[in-house]
Amino acid sequence: METRTLSLAEIEDLSLRALVAAGTSVENARPLAVATAATEADGISSHGLAYIPIYCEHVICGKVDGQATPKRETTAPSVITVDAATGFAHPAIDLGFDALVPLARTQGIAALAVNNSYNCGVLGYHTQQLAKAGLVGLGFTNAPASIAPSGGFKPVVGTNPFSIAVPGAGGDPALLIDQSASTIAKSEVMKRAREGKPIPVGWALDSEGQPTTDPAVGLKGSMAPSGGYKGVGTALLVELMAAALTGATLGIDASPFSGTAGGPPRTGQFFIAIDPIATSGGGFAALVARLTDTIHAQDGARLPGDGRNKHRIQARIDGVAVNVATLEKIETIIG
Repeated sequence: METRTLSLAEIEDLSLRALVAAGTSVENARPLAVATAATEADGISSHGLAYIPIYCEHVICGKVDGQATPKRETTAPSVITVDAATGFAHPAIDLGFDALVPLARTQGIAALAVNNSYNCGVLGYHTQQLAKAGLVGLGFTNAPASIAPSGGFKPVVGTNPFSIAVPGAGGDPALLIDQSASTIAKSEVMKRAREGKPIPVGWALDSEGQPTTDPAVGLKGSMAPSGGYKGVGTALLVELMAAALTGATLGIDASPFSGTAGGPPRTGQFFIAIDPIATSGGGFAALVARLTDTIHAQDGARLPGDGRNKHRIQARIDGVAVNVATLEKIETIIG
């Protein structure tokens, strides 16, 4: 695969210009461009620049409204809601966080419910913003159905990730858990399909519930849940949090995040922000340090988020090697 090295600023600028060229307002494009650069910095290329042509295609076909104006309300003393208005999730989440962060600091805990939304990219990117603000951030986002229930073969829930980010020194989280309910993110299977490469056994199932190494067959069947019935349970938990609690569309009724058919998916996101000082009496940071230090003291042991932190530090210095074929697609959109 031929690559070209770009700085994070160049990745952000390229993303912004492509989104605007496709019909997205600058106000809506900028949060998505910033997140794209951060995603590439964290080493998650499957969710970075590779998605920009898809986002642009969805603006053009009307699956997402690039000119949407999200609407924020305070519906209870510690509850914020945002109607994303079928626009991008990123500006809607940012608008919600503008109110969620100060509310969590004054109330000790606060929640944000986002509906009429879209693919929010890497969920951990968003919870990390809460950790940077000194809060423990929990996030949930649902997706179009791609996981079958235990004992079944027809998808009913999405890969439905959850994330928790814990504040740490220097702005980077001390701990960042970001995992889907499936063995692997669906975007990774889609990436293998585009590249014409097989997938490992255990990533996906065919339409009869049998394991497959063909990504195209897996995409027509279902994603394999992580840990069997436990993964299904996680997906159901997230569906309740991100769809039922927000009033968003269930995964079984949502249009795909890929392709041009079906109109806006209208999925949801749910975030909980907690002030650890309010709950722990000031002991939170020391306890987290004790936990993480004990893990790092073991040779070869690592914490969730360590890999992203390492990539991020290096990317700030050296930039990121990106797929030339992807860059060519984006440059064609810009014209």
